Amino acid sequence: MSNKHFINDAADLVASALRSVPVTNPALKLDEENKIVYSRHNAADTVAIVSGGGAGHEPSFVRYQPHMLISRPYQNAHDFVGSGILRAAVSGSIFASPSVRQIYNAIIHRVNPNSGVCMIVMNYTGDVLHFGLASEKAKAAGLDVEMVVVGDDVGVGREINGKVGRRGIAGTVLVHKVAGALAAAKGNLQEVTEVARLVSANLVSVGSSLGHVHVPGHGTAENEAALKETDVEVGMGIHNEQGFKRIPIPPLGELVSLLLKQLLDSSDKDRGYLEEVEKNEGWVLLINNLGGVSPLEMGGVTTEVVKQLDATYGIEPKRVFSGTYMTSLNGNGFSISLLRLVDTGLGKGKSMLELLDAPCETIGWPMIVKPETWDNKVKDEVAEKIAVDERIPSSKLKMDTAIFSKILTAGLKKLIEAEPEITKADEIVGDGDCGLALKSGAEAVLKFIDSGKVVPDAVITVAKLAEIVEEHMDGTSGAIYSIFLNSLAKALRRSGEERATLKTWATAAMAALVSLRRYTPAQPGDRTLVDALQPFIIALAEDKGLVAAAKAAREGADSTKGMRPRLGRSVYVNEIGDTLDPGAVGIAVLVEGFAQSK
Repeated sequence: MSNKHFINDAADLVASALRSVPVTNPALKLDEENKIVYSRHNAADTVAIVSGGGAGHEPSFVRYQPHMLISRPYQNAHDFVGSGILRAAVSGSIFASPSVRQIYNAIIHRVNPNSGVCMIVMNYTGDVLHFGLASEKAKAAGLDVEMVVVGDDVGVGREINGKVGRRGIAGTVLVHKVAGALAAAKGNLQEVTEVARLVSANLVSVGSSLGHVHVPGHGTAENEAALKETDVEVGMGIHNEQGFKRIPIPPLGELVSLLLKQLLDSSDKDRGYLEEVEKNEGWVLLINNLGGVSPLEMGGVTTEVVKQLDATYGIEPKRVFSGTYMTSLNGNGFSISLLRLVDTGLGKGKSMLELLDAPCETIGWPMIVKPETWDNKVKDEVAEKIAVDERIPSSKLKMDTAIFSKILTAGLKKLIEAEPEITKADEIVGDGDCGLALKSGAEAVLKFIDSGKVVPDAVITVAKLAEIVEEHMDGTSGAIYSIFLNSLAKALRRSGEERATLKTWATAAMAALVSLRRYTPAQPGDRTLVDALQPFIIALAEDKGLVAAAKAAREGADSTKGMRPRLGRSVYVNEIGDTLDPGAVGIAVLVEGFAQSK
């Protein structure tokens, strides 16, 4: 891959690229501060489809062939915003998820959420956690929000995927198009969500690449992970992730045969993701350029794929989309996606194929911008600023602020004291940031308590704590704590009680734990903070008291000694030894502080 670029400042590159979007499509607006591209057409009577992810998946130019074979650039998702597809898309930095605040601002301020919001997210941990937290925040504010996580990649099988599941890659654009068309046709939130999940369940994709991509402004890594000039990576992800295997570059026909077998071989139990259906209404084929393959070569790839689908599998796709839909910067590779068309159950005009064919207005899908949109262009319109403070509706649930502050302060101080211990453990099994992230969040919450802003309304106080943690605690820990606290606030609001007792907190915490599982598959035994958190909450729910619950949390944390990790970065560490899980230790220390305050 080339490491020469015209723009070498990655942050400036993302900002500059986003500014081009409303220039090329006047139906769109840009919230530059939050990196949100959104439609001017915010119909209150249709479901709003929202997506997004890290930058680096955008197109470089536009070319359109008015045939069944279509070559058009796509992603990042901002080029998929427009009438009939996405209402808004949120961009992060290159290959990094957008923040919860960006996503939440998109839901609350940049789309009309009155008929509900359906968020379509590719299955990457950061995206799922941050979009999930934004979803919980919006629900806590009373909005109807659903989230569909798309995992279409079969490049890595079930055995390695484990609980994380399949990665989301280029087939996601088909989910966007079908869901957006159904929303435009006045489908309700439940219908749109179910059909999006139905498309995802019948979607398989796999990619291959001749090399790793180069991020502008970064050095070139020369290490064992780099691909040899003579090799191709089968199943490479869109962020340089390793795939199934590396092999000497074969003739194109052999490579395509291998990829199609991974997609369609039902006897491969590790990758046979398409379950049997009663009726198959046909197939849709999408061949995606990862960014660095010439149009000439993409034409040859398309011909080979279509030929082999017919000759080997008897498949003649009803639609073939070939072009640049989801790039990996300058990736010299391509991916193949197959969507099996099945009955949506919604009747005439709302089949998967009809929804794919439905008209839309976006530069990312094969259709030109309407002339009247250009005629109605508003010059130099600046998006209004978003108010920093979000109002949290009050509740009738009251608590003793002095007791609450005393207990929480004791736990936070213990957590701050334990930062060196937690950091040392995370340097062995992770990236070394867990202790500092927890300390940063704890110090911010202590400042909040010391400022006298804890109020008797338990819901408002917990929701404020969630905002503080979201803003001051980085990484996966911050996302998980924030999701839990927002879910806790939601559960407290729904308790129906007027006085917050220990039982009230325990019941709400159990509900928050259930909500957390929607965004992470972690269970006790996976070597995560859940090993300490779940025993603590269960002990509280069983009315064993705070001291016994803290003891259960410590025992859970201690159980991670020598435990094989199943989630998180520790999965990739060869030698963990007797090091405890840093996240679990953090939970144990925090709740031990709670118990010692009594």
